[in-house]
Amino acid sequence: MADVLKRIPVREQEPKVRATNFEEVSYGYNKEEAMEEATRCINCKNAKCIGGCPVSINIPGFIEAVKNGDFEKAYEVIGESSSLPAVCGRVCPQETQCEERCIRGLKGDPVSIGKLERFVADYALENNVMPKKAEKLNGKKVAVIGAGPAGLSCAGDLAKLGYDVTVFEALHKLGGVLVYGIPEFRLPKDKVVAKEIEKVKELGVKFETDVVIGKSTTIDQLIDDEGFQAVFIGSGAGLPMFMGIPGETANGVFSANEFLTRSNLMKAFDESYDTPIKRGKKVAVVGGGNVAMDAARTALRLGAEVHIVYRRSEEELPARVEEVHHAKEEGIIFNLLTNPTEILVDDKGNVTGMKVIKMELGEPDASGRRRPVAIPGSEFEIECDTVIMSLGTSPNPLIASTTKNLDTNKWKCIVAEEDNGQTSKAGVFAGGDAVTGAATVILAMGAGRAGAKGIDEYLADK
Repeated sequence: MADVLKRIPVREQEPKVRATNFEEVSYGYNKEEAMEEATRCINCKNAKCIGGCPVSINIPGFIEAVKNGDFEKAYEVIGESSSLPAVCGRVCPQETQCEERCIRGLKGDPVSIGKLERFVADYALENNVMPKKAEKLNGKKVAVIGAGPAGLSCAGDLAKLGYDVTVFEALHKLGGVLVYGIPEFRLPKDKVVAKEIEKVKELGVKFETDVVIGKSTTIDQLIDDEGFQAVFIGSGAGLPMFMGIPGETANGVFSANEFLTRSNLMKAFDESYDTPIKRGKKVAVVGGGNVAMDAARTALRLGAEVHIVYRRSEEELPARVEEVHHAKEEGIIFNLLTNPTEILVDDKGNVTGMKVIKMELGEPDASGRRRPVAIPGSEFEIECDTVIMSLGTSPNPLIASTTKNLDTNKWKCIVAEEDNGQTSKAGVFAGGDAVTGAATVILAMGAGRAGAKGIDEYLADK
């Protein structure tokens, strides 16, 4: 009998091996491991873990079904709240959400809720277990803008309620950040993302790709000319931010968005694809979030020596602990309490290095974190031929600028109610990164669910 205070470990690729390939790092649980881990859940009557889940999955309910070996029932329970469980089981920050509130964690390891969700979802994918469809349609048309996590979540919930839903996606592939932003070794595209989207299609959701809202058509036209009675905007935040330091326009400086899109969506990591990408020998990634870790670990797999350059200490790194741990295991070099001041460029416009300055932590800023302050006279240079800026993103202003009566805030984010996604424009709802700025997949999904609820309430008497 396993020690109930310790979670069942998850098998992973060896660091030295996985650093050279794009195959998934974690192997996940097998049937026996999942059932054994499920026995650690004490099925609390007041399950605090549910309150820590942005989409409110009945966590004790699905884990109880796993414990009993009824994996289809477990999938059915998860499916009541989540349209993308195989995705969430891989990329959600469970350690700061559901698992952080797990009672088991008071005297040992919390239950591995995320890994159990992944096991159930993968079982459903491998055994073709389908989500429950609406018993009848209600004849009401809804448009969803963006086939990322917010849009897919909203569309899935609306379809289950009987709505006629069409999702409009600007790119040629469905999935949004799931396909262009998160690397293959964390989230397999064909094995997981494409199959999860097929399940959303099975609910009756229709998809149209290569439709840029604001250019191909507008939200006003969808409502006035095409008969959509409500619209949900889940277009994400894909506009990258930069520091404004000298040298940022040089050859070899990427935004993390561009670098990851070339690698993921355009398969630059695959030698059989003719996608241009600078495969630098020494790469500096500026930033400390999950996207920075993804960019750094991708550059490593493309053959580079990689440095993370982050102006705060390790304690303030916004990336998941697991991602930082994996990056260190694989050989990423962390230059912490370090901030770029200039990107060095040769006479041909190519990057040759980066000037940086050491930092120390001062008083807390508006975010509550201690503000980094430069230490005079501590400048030094990091040798590199490629720089990847991972400083966050903001929403593309195209949709807001082409839609009448749609309010945005000073950060160009769409203004929407948190509990139902209602915007300033009647019948138009929004959620995810388009409203909050760059955040996590699961928070976007939670916003998609809230938007679906808001639309259902709005159309109830129409």
